[in-house]
Amino acid sequence: MSVYRPLVQSDPTRPAGAVLLAGGPLWFTHAERLTRGSRPELVTAAEIPPEPLARLSASRAPIAGVTFDAPRLMGILNVTPDSFSDGGLHHEPTDALIAAREMMERGADILDIGGESTRPGALEVPVNQEIQRVLPVIGAIGAELSIPLSIDTRKAAVAEIALAGGAALVNDVAGFTFDPDLAPLCARLGAPVCVMHALGDPTTMQHDPRYDDVVLDVYDFLQARIDALVEAGVARDQIIVDPGIGFGKTIAHNLTLLHNVSVFHGLGCPVLLGVSRKRFIGVIGHAPIAAERAPGSIAVGLAALAQGVQILRVHDVAATAQALRLWRAVRDNKEK
Repeated sequence: MSVYRPLVQSDPTRPAGAVLLAGGPLWFTHAERLTRGSRPELVTAAEIPPEPLARLSASRAPIAGVTFDAPRLMGILNVTPDSFSDGGLHHEPTDALIAAREMMERGADILDIGGESTRPGALEVPVNQEIQRVLPVIGAIGAELSIPLSIDTRKAAVAEIALAGGAALVNDVAGFTFDPDLAPLCARLGAPVCVMHALGDPTTMQHDPRYDDVVLDVYDFLQARIDALVEAGVARDQIIVDPGIGFGKTIAHNLTLLHNVSVFHGLGCPVLLGVSRKRFIGVIGHAPIAAERAPGSIAVGLAALAQGVQILRVHDVAATAQALRLWRAVRDNKEK
């Protein structure tokens, strides 16, 4: 089976025959056809079969009240003692609320709250401990702020408590493969989801990860997980996909996925990208301290937005929002 990587363009002046990408302002006239065992082929948009073309071009439905007529920012709020960049900063609900308020005021469209570190080498956190970390924070933010909350968890018990407490979306870095009860729970409660690719679990994922073809392997995994979620009862238009940069990938794997990230629009779902402060940015950008990787994170994020990615998951909301406003102003030749 072939998949198609649209060669995305952004100029407001579009030629005849240009196809809008995911119903947004970006467009394409050509794509690469990617097939296992074959060299990529350049094709015109008119040569793409109807079904994959429809998935590339269809507008994305709102999810958790968030629309995709413009790029969106998901602010990261880890309430853990050991996350790689911000562990321990937001463990108390009062600290988390201050951070949440600041991120919302500075441009976050959604907040992602996690109580279990998924950095390379991290160990699993017991369910009760994870609940004790996230539930007071979700309650404190929900009582004061009007912003959609995402629960970053692999576990159905945590997700159920978080959704009852005010979370609106379930973000599973294990792609709904860790806990067999999580997908049916989301279906039963009508909760939208984000499904991410990871090779292995956080404890082992960076131990010599290998792929036959990293782009097609990740694509096929996400397609299979979408099919499984839909079979479980989750609405297809309420699924977000994430290629999982840094989760069981070498630097070369990450760069290949980022170069080809527009291919994931062929899944017909909004695409989320989480690259903020990750190790490969530190290596390539000569920034060994995670908190000093905002410039590199923003550079990679803007490159992804130019390929039509709808959501960036970020630590540095204010800096990314500023960069995004300027990027859009230049792209559209408009002040606002």
